[in-house]
Amino acid sequence: MTDLSALLPVIIIVAIVILVVAGVVIGLVSGRRKKITYTGPRDANDQVVAPPRPGTSEADQAPPGGVGTLPAPAEPAGEAPTEDVLDEAVVERVPTETPAPVAGRLQRLRERLVKSNSLFGKGLLALLSSDSIDENVWDEVEETLLLADIGTEPSLELVDTLRDRVKVMGTRSPEDVKAMLREELVKLVDPSMDRSLKVSRADGKPAVVLVVGVNGVGKTTTVGKLARVLVAEDKDVLLGAADTFRAAAAQQLATWGARVGVPTVKSDVDGADPASVAFEAVKAGIEQEVDVVMVDTAGRLQNKVGLMDELGKVKRVIEKQAEVDEVLLVLDATTGQNGLNQAKVFGEVVDITGIVLTKLDGTAKGGIVVAIQKQLGVPVKLVGLGEGPDDLAPFDAEGFVDAILA
Repeated sequence: MTDLSALLPVIIIVAIVILVVAGVVIGLVSGRRKKITYTGPRDANDQVVAPPRPGTSEADQAPPGGVGTLPAPAEPAGEAPTEDVLDEAVVERVPTETPAPVAGRLQRLRERLVKSNSLFGKGLLALLSSDSIDENVWDEVEETLLLADIGTEPSLELVDTLRDRVKVMGTRSPEDVKAMLREELVKLVDPSMDRSLKVSRADGKPAVVLVVGVNGVGKTTTVGKLARVLVAEDKDVLLGAADTFRAAAAQQLATWGARVGVPTVKSDVDGADPASVAFEAVKAGIEQEVDVVMVDTAGRLQNKVGLMDELGKVKRVIEKQAEVDEVLLVLDATTGQNGLNQAKVFGEVVDITGIVLTKLDGTAKGGIVVAIQKQLGVPVKLVGLGEGPDDLAPFDAEGFVDAILA
C-alpha cells in the first residue's frame, strides 16, 4: 500500500499553485471593469456605478456601467448595423404611431372635463341663483369649494368676493351669476402665469426636462405621453430612463419611445446609478443634436431625506453638461391637498418649474389647480384626463374654467 505521508508535500505544493493561479485570474477580471467617464469633475458623494453582470461579453457591457447608447446614423448597405439602445424584440412588436395633433387633444380633454366636473359648476350656479341667498347658502358655497380641493384660503377669498358682488348686482339671473362666477374663477386660476414649456435648443445644446414625483403618480407614462406631444410639434426627442430601481421601468419607457420613433438611453444593470444614466442621456442628446432630452426619475416618498438628496444629485450631475430647463412635478389630482405637501418638498430640492396634473377626471378635484398655484407660485402646465396615449395636453386657464361651468 502506498505511504500517504510521502505524497503529502506534493499535495500541499499543488494546492498552493492552484490558489496563486486563481488569484491572478480574479485580479485580471477585476482590472477589466470600467467606470463612467465624466467630462467634468464629479461630486464627492457620487456613487460607484454598479459592476457589469457576470457572464456577459465585453461588447454587451459597453458603454461602462451598462448605460445604453443611441443608435448611430444609418450605415451603407452591407455593413454590420450598430447596437441600438432598444431591444430588437421591442422594436419589432411596437409599430410606429403618429401622435394626435395638440389642438385636437385640447378639444377632447375639454369635452371630458365638461362631463366629469359638471356637478361642481352646476352646484355653484344653483346656489348663487337661488331666490334668497342667506348665510346658509354661503356656507354651502364654501363647502362646495373646499370639496373641490381649492383650499381654505382661496375658498374664503372667493366667497367674500362673490358675496360683495351679489349684493352690488342685485340680480339672480343664471346668465349674470355664471358670468360673475366665471370671472372670479379665472382670476383664481390665473391666466397670466407662464405655462409654456422650455423645449427649444439653446447655445448649441438641447433643452433638458427632468420629470419627478412620488411613487405611483404615473411619471413614466407622463414622460411617454409628453414625448408624443413634442413629436406632434416636430421636435427631435431623446428619453433617459433614470428610474433604475423599479422593475421594467426602463423597458416601459423605451416602449413608449419606440411607438413614436424616439430613442431611449437606459441601463442594462439593475440598480445602476441613476445620475450616471441621466448624465449619459444628456451627453448623447448633445452629441446627436436633438431638441429635447427628457429624463424620467425613480418615484420617491417626499419624507425620505436620503432619496430626495439623491434626486438633487441627479440634477447636479446633469448640469455638468447642460442646464436643466424644466423640472416637472407629476401629481395625481385625486390625492387632493396631499399633493400640495408633495409639491412643497420637491420644490425645496429641485426648484419645480411646472406641474403636470394627472387623473383630473374626478367630480371634485379640479380645485387643486388653484391651491397649488396659490401657495407655490408654480403653474400647472399640463393636464391628463384619461389612460389613452394622447390624453395629455397643455393646460389652458380659461378653457378649464369654461369646462367646469358648462
